[in-house]
Amino acid sequence: MNKIPALVVSGFLGSGKTTLVRHLLREAQREGTRIAVVSNEFGELGIDQALLGEGEEAYVELAGGCVCCKLSDELRDTLQMLWEKVKPDKIVVETSGVALPYDTQLNFWRHPVNEWIDEDMAVVVVNAEQLLQKEELEGTFEDQVSSADLLVLHKCDLVPAETLPMLEQTLKEMSYGTPIVQATMGNLPSELLFAPDISRRFFQKSHQVRPHNHEAFESEERRFETRSEAEISQALRELGALRAKGFVETENGVRLVQGVGRRIELSEPTVHVPDTLIGRVVVIRRASSSASPPPTT
Repeated sequence: MNKIPALVVSGFLGSGKTTLVRHLLREAQREGTRIAVVSNEFGELGIDQALLGEGEEAYVELAGGCVCCKLSDELRDTLQMLWEKVKPDKIVVETSGVALPYDTQLNFWRHPVNEWIDEDMAVVVVNAEQLLQKEELEGTFEDQVSSADLLVLHKCDLVPAETLPMLEQTLKEMSYGTPIVQATMGNLPSELLFAPDISRRFFQKSHQVRPHNHEAFESEERRFETRSEAEISQALRELGALRAKGFVETENGVRLVQGVGRRIELSEPTVHVPDTLIGRVVVIRRASSSASPPPTT
């Protein structure tokens, strides 16, 4: 049987995983390579389907849980379906921001997908700005970094260039011996991310990671009517979210919302956005005992 490589793209909330996967898809189109993508949203809105899949057969979204645990059987079945129906050259699994790459990789060794998946590796994307500000660097973030076969120090344009060596050293201390590359807007060659010599390191590493608890995070949908970009940005900052993602109608037209901490960015979408998604933003934050306001803004 002709086996194909598989890639797990993981990383904490807002690290830029979808941006990296979009770059891989564009590069695959230029090369004439067929990549099948399984994207795992922690929420259930389907934003990544609009950004990545646009309903194509080679794209599947698994929502409402994590593929490393709650949705592991669904992931296995989805991978097998893609293999049988699409016959891709490569497989990419984009995890949610709270999933562990190692636990996700274990699904590649399960029957029947282990019969056709060859080399596999876990790429963990790290937001350079988050690392510099020392925000949310314990727990899930630490577990993800320590599970990586390759670390991508991402969004390097958001930090001073002179801080990059220090940030790389921080990652080296968290995951000794793991290769680190720098990137902006996901701009990395696909041959680096599917390289067998890197993926073989996986079997030599000691994955002593703590079990993660998805109850530590919560997601909700916020709805926005047409308003100014400044008002939307301020409203999202006041929520204190770790991550915000969705589409809104503004005075400048439809905008893609990407929020990481207090950084809220609104940009013109590069894909067609279904009307059903406009005005809806998924907000993810750490779970709290205090009740949040009603999800209408």
